[in-house]
Amino acid sequence: MSTYRDRRAASIENNAVRVTVLVEGGHIAEICHKQSGVNPLWTPPWPSIEPSTYTLEKHPEYGADSESKLLAGIMGHNLCLDIFGPPSDEEAAAGLTVHGEASVVPYRISTEERTMTARADLPLAQLKVERRITVPESGGIVRVEETVENLSAADRPIAWTQHVTIGPPFLEKGSSQFRASATRSRVYEEDLEGSRLKPGADFDWPMAPRKNEAAYDLQTYTDAPESSEFTTHLMDPTREHAFFMAWSPASHVLFGYVWKRADFPWLGIWEENYSRKQPPWSGQTLTRGLEFGASPMAETRRQMIDRNKLFGAPAYRWLPSKAKLRTGYCIFILTRDQIPERVSWDGAGSVEFE
Repeated sequence: MSTYRDRRAASIENNAVRVTVLVEGGHIAEICHKQSGVNPLWTPPWPSIEPSTYTLEKHPEYGADSESKLLAGIMGHNLCLDIFGPPSDEEAAAGLTVHGEASVVPYRISTEERTMTARADLPLAQLKVERRITVPESGGIVRVEETVENLSAADRPIAWTQHVTIGPPFLEKGSSQFRASATRSRVYEEDLEGSRLKPGADFDWPMAPRKNEAAYDLQTYTDAPESSEFTTHLMDPTREHAFFMAWSPASHVLFGYVWKRADFPWLGIWEENYSRKQPPWSGQTLTRGLEFGASPMAETRRQMIDRNKLFGAPAYRWLPSKAKLRTGYCIFILTRDQIPERVSWDGAGSVEFE
């Protein structure tokens, strides 16, 4: 074990990439392109603490709601399970945090050569989760296999989202480029404070309709002084695999994920562009979240179930009693002179760009 940004952590690496995972919360905090030193993943501008040490009385600087414990320790890529969004008032009173326990509980992490295994128990949700991360002998490819087990006697509707967030210096306003296998899309249905988009508007990727301006091309990060946005995107149902890519014109680093579309049919895109003034955000945060999962919107469990479907695609997954669900996805980080339009994955450890 080691430390990363004053947090307990574990790492694996090869000649091209280093992957670092935090013990508490299981966040993938670092996917470092070793040649350039670039880690595209978001590190919050506020001090990060272990979630187990957080209390509202001692740590008011992280806010005062069901998201505060998560924000105290969030970093990079966190796992949202078995909700994607806020808990209900009753769930929050019982101790459930925004996006569920998987982002705040401790993980048991072991490493062997170029493989890391992280396991955690989710006592409130009655689930177990295992994440196995592998890097090859060489090259900027990372393979992740994930298993979720239902310990209860009840079949469960679950949200299951990979909340990947990128940030500076990789992310630059008016410059960073993105591609995704997205099709039908919708703006978040509530009018978010700071949003410039039309609430609830449906559109085709990548042109998101604004309230009083020309449409926003989501393939280039905004150059607005301040904004806060969320859009959801149905991944192309004609493709076996779905993807997103992010490219930095400054460093030429290309970063992205490819996954099985049937497992995670949705990609949520969240932007925080210096808009949130409350703690811990304090108007200092620049992010883009690329959140691929089983649910289209960040919402309560009841809202997710009531929604049922969007654009004909399901809004959650069923996890039967005493059963396991497994998925796998691929992460890549390398350099390119420009951003490709598409990426394909062989389902193992190789990707090709078009």
